[in-house]
Amino acid sequence: MTVSRTLFRSLAVAGSLLLTQAAMAQDETTLQRVERTKVLRIGVISGATPYFHKDLVRNEWQGFGPDFAEGLATKLGAKVERVETTWGNAVMDLQANKIDVMFGMGPTPARREMIDFSDVLFNNTLTVVCKKGYPEVKTWEQLNDPKVKIVVDVGSNQDQFATKTLPKASISRLESSGAATMAIQTGRADCQVLMVLLAQPLLAKRPDMGKMFVPEPVSTSTVHIGLRKSANKDLENKVNAWIKETRAAGDVQKVIVHNMEKLAGVKPESFPKQVKF
Repeated sequence: MTVSRTLFRSLAVAGSLLLTQAAMAQDETTLQRVERTKVLRIGVISGATPYFHKDLVRNEWQGFGPDFAEGLATKLGAKVERVETTWGNAVMDLQANKIDVMFGMGPTPARREMIDFSDVLFNNTLTVVCKKGYPEVKTWEQLNDPKVKIVVDVGSNQDQFATKTLPKASISRLESSGAATMAIQTGRADCQVLMVLLAQPLLAKRPDMGKMFVPEPVSTSTVHIGLRKSANKDLENKVNAWIKETRAAGDVQKVIVHNMEKLAGVKPESFPKQVKF
């Protein structure tokens, strides 16, 4: 009987401790967890060069995201833990507390309802890559014509921009950026709307497919860091302070230019003068 009572008390104490720890974990903010564990969990995406690139030989991650993450983690006194995800799943992984931050995200209205965003990390300039021999494009209005066949990847920032800016153009929305590029190569479309950080690597790899233009007025899409939605803004404030310092030091542009050359073969001098990060 004594053994049973002792065992019962031990189990009760253990259960109480587990409940207490679970309650504490539930009430713990993201920043508190990072400070306690000294670990910052970031989402990484395979095949998303130059944002994320996995070197299979060295088994290490490279790109904008991993490089920026190291800087942020150092500021927070933590080390980086990389969790594989996809662009489609990143929002859900933030909501599910699988990752703490996600680099390279655009703050669409739908996303803003589900997660929080940092201040602007950098600006990505909108361009058009047009098929070989297509006339020079100086303005967006030149493309705003039913005779012009525009192609974009459906649901992307490029799609949103083209829908708003080129309402008169004949726009085809394909399942991926690669499929849209193929439409240019095969002559089924005239121009593909692409962010400069996607257009430059494309043309570095396939220089004969066409030419990139930066139409006036120069338009950009902001790139941010995704954060789990929370009334507590301690982590968001820390992230924004790091962004301010990093941008002021010129390190954001250094990371972008370095990775574009290292991972995509894009020389720093090849960026059009209109492009500002």
